[in-house]
Amino acid sequence: MTTALITGSTAGIGAAFARRLAAQGHNLVLVARDTERLGEQATELHDRHGIEAEVLAADLATEAGITAVEERLGDPKHPVDLLVNNAGFGNKGRYLEVSMADELTMLKVHVEAVLRLTSAAAEPMRSRGRGGVINVASVAAFLPRGTYGASKAWVVQFTQGAAKDLTGSGVRLMALCPGFVRTEFHERAGMGTDNIPGWMWLDADKLVAAALADLARGRTVSIPDPRYKALMGVVKLTPRGLLGGVSSRTGRKYGPQ
Repeated sequence: MTTALITGSTAGIGAAFARRLAAQGHNLVLVARDTERLGEQATELHDRHGIEAEVLAADLATEAGITAVEERLGDPKHPVDLLVNNAGFGNKGRYLEVSMADELTMLKVHVEAVLRLTSAAAEPMRSRGRGGVINVASVAAFLPRGTYGASKAWVVQFTQGAAKDLTGSGVRLMALCPGFVRTEFHERAGMGTDNIPGWMWLDADKLVAAALADLARGRTVSIPDPRYKALMGVVKLTPRGLLGGVSSRTGRKYGPQ
């Protein structure tokens, strides 16, 4: 039986990955900051699907948290076959309205943690000749949207480059780029969502099913919804200056997950 490690597993997209993978019979390593929620999630998934669900309380905004997950990924006695780098958050406010400490924390979680955990997982996967990594980015990666969009753009570029370097190794890497998803993401960041049209919202469980299908197909970037694929096609044809103007007016308050 294979094992998947999911960061940010207790809510939103991470929880949807946990439900889907458990239903498919994968054992899980659930990573988040809240020990109580982790325990409740692990018990529920074990009782419902009969899989083993290990919990690892770790804050990826800290050195200790990243190191703990690196060590688990590198454990040769309990290999991880699929890593889902899902942990992330948004800051409310435009550039220079957010404190430098909060900006750096975002980069720690979105960039440093993703780099280190992907590397910690990919090395033993390459040695075994199989494995997969899904790095959760955002369609904001394709828009000029301050630190959040820049960090997610890094995730996409890094994942594509690493996937190319690992071609033929048996290790698949994919950047997942969702749009607005009905999760706790915006509430936790204190972001209003009243101005977002209903058709732009995605269901987390359907998104995860599409993402796993894209990984199986060998895609390195997944935009798992026809609506957002069409929107991103328009973005590619839109001058960057115009995109910047739109982004400046909307701010990060309405940035997608």
